Parts: sequence; C-alpha cells; structure tokens
Amino acid sequence: MRCAVVQTNPVFGQPAANLAEAISLMESEPADLYVLPELFTTGYNFVDAAEAAAWAEPADGPTAAALARFTAARNAHVVYGFAERGDAIYNSSALVGPGGLIGVYRKMHLYYKETTLFAPGNLGFPVFRLPFGVVGMMVCFDWFFPESARTLALAGAEIIAHPSNLVMPHCPDAMVTRCLENRVFSATANRIGAEDRGGLALSFIGLSEIVSPKGEILARLGRDTAGIAVRELDLTAARSKRLNEYNDLFADRRRSSYQL
Repeated sequence: MRCAVVQTNPVFGQPAANLAEAISLMESEPADLYVLPELFTTGYNFVDAAEAAAWAEPADGPTAAALARFTAARNAHVVYGFAERGDAIYNSSALVGPGGLIGVYRKMHLYYKETTLFAPGNLGFPVFRLPFGVVGMMVCFDWFFPESARTLALAGAEIIAHPSNLVMPHCPDAMVTRCLENRVFSATANRIGAEDRGGLALSFIGLSEIVSPKGEILARLGRDTAGIAVRELDLTAARSKRLNEYNDLFADRRRSSYQL
C-alpha cells in the first residue's frame, strides 16, 4: 500500500482555506492512506473552551463530508485531526474512506492547555480493518505514553496513524522506539508555522515522518515547509513480533511482573 503524511501550514480560524491546502497536497500524490495533522482545519491555539466549542463540529460534519468526496474519487482513506462536538468537546481524529466516516478516536492524553479545552477521550484505542491492512489512531501527545502504541499493537494495528501538532522536539525520534518496540509502522503528520493567541505563543516543528517496524525512518519532511511524503509499505511486515529465532516481543512479555 501507499502511505502519505501530509504536512500543512494552517491559519487559525480559516477552515476552508486550511482544508483546501490539505486537499491540494493530497491531490499531488496518489496514496491509499493519507494522514493529516491534528486540528488541521481550525488551528490549534484556542484561547478558551468556548472558542474550542465554537469551532468544533460533529464527527460526520462538513470536514468528513469533504474528505469523503476526496476519498471516493481516489478510492483512498484519510485520517485527520479535528475538534469534535459530541456529548462533550474532544480533540479527535477520524478515519474516512470511499463510503464516508469509518471511525473516530478521541485523544486520551491531553497536553498542557488542552486540559482546559477538551474532555479526555473515552473511546479507548480502536483499530480498523481496511482493504490494505489494520489501522490504529493516536493523536500527538499520546506518543509520550508507551501504553498508547502498545495497546494498538496488541489489538492488531499494523500501522499507527498519528495526527499531531508537535511543539516539543522529542517525538520524531521517539517514534522510532515506539515502532521498534511494537514492530509496527507509524505515520506522524505534523504541521508547521506558529500561533500567538491569548498570551500563548507556539511554534510547530514539522518533521512529519513514516517509520518502519524496524525503526527505520522511511520518510521525514523538513521543519519549515508544507508538503507530502509517500512511501510504499508492506504492512505484513508488522504481523510478526519475532526478533530472532529465540525472541518474540509479545510472547516474551512478563505480564505478571508489570505494574500497569
């Protein structure tokens, strides 16, 4: 399958323009799975919970509808981050395919000011079986908690789609370890640019990447330029957790000795 990470430069509060930028980048390269950044249509730096709620939309809202039209025309799938209006306001990601909305993940681990804006996720870590393989989702700061990727891997995820708005420098290198320890692929889609709102200035680090189950960085974009990177992946490489003839990473776990 062909996997694409899409690195955008959204402008806060300009969802139509931000969506158009993302679609233009996706149209430039064919892929089976595109991964877009966290909160890619709205921007990230909400000043308060009321503003986050004002920009939120239902999971089957206009962004899902627009991307469903794109995926139907391309016979593709897209994972993207958005502010979800459900029974509360969530920082969510959605998976859309040719038939429309397939599934939603709600960010479990909220970062910094997000804790004042969103409710913590309550859907667990679902995985979705697509024609080309099994996809799991996590959002940005979830990477800091190794249980996130491990839970997805144990559930059968072969690739982790990871919409992000990264401001700390650690994640791109850390995802090498997440993939290595779980023998999965990952696709981290970050944004670039800066937002200075409500007394909080944030700069986003770019470096969107695709990583293999062996910890190989298959693609990594730059820090300052919007763009798209596409790689051919054989997701069957994520099905074996065997390291050598003696070690299987999942079979060798000593669960009775762990405190989880």
